[in-house]
Amino acid sequence: MSVDIRNLEKMLLSDNWYTLNKVSFDLQNQRGQWQRQEREVYDRGNGATILLYNLKKGSVILTSQFRIPTYLNGNTDGMLIETCAGLLDQDNPEDCIKRETQEETGFKVDKVRKVFEAYMSPGAVTELLYFFVAEYSDEMKVSQGGGLEHEQENIDVLELDFKQACDMVDSGEIRDGKTIMLLQYAKLNSLFG
Repeated sequence: MSVDIRNLEKMLLSDNWYTLNKVSFDLQNQRGQWQRQEREVYDRGNGATILLYNLKKGSVILTSQFRIPTYLNGNTDGMLIETCAGLLDQDNPEDCIKRETQEETGFKVDKVRKVFEAYMSPGAVTELLYFFVAEYSDEMKVSQGGGLEHEQENIDVLELDFKQACDMVDSGEIRDGKTIMLLQYAKLNSLFG
């Protein structure tokens, strides 16, 4: 199915943190009729995320931090358990995720493997997220992690048994989409045998 669009117009609504635009356009529907549509589109750039795993220990590294949007939408303490992630900030996805891994978790990984990419909220957000996996070992730990102070990051690093992490998805303790996707990827592709 192909889509025809014409008369695309963007009006900046906010550039306080990232950019929020009102986008107006004509879209030709499946019956050949043109429809005028308007959407608000948030552009924060693209990002990358990674699941660190240790085969010997049967464990994964996840992070926990306060997320105000979740707090505003029913997450009573605002804390969210997640895979390490960050925005590309002009880097390629691989360099980005290596940098973010060291900043957030304290592990320095040299070899990462891209497993897929996905739009996470395509109805309103432009972000394309690149998903990676990498093995880690205790010897790769070069700092405490926790994020960057000047970015106001207060990140706790969690080392969890893989089965426990999967059980936490089932129980609702892990509710972050990218994290669930990577844990499911690990399970479906038998990363732990």
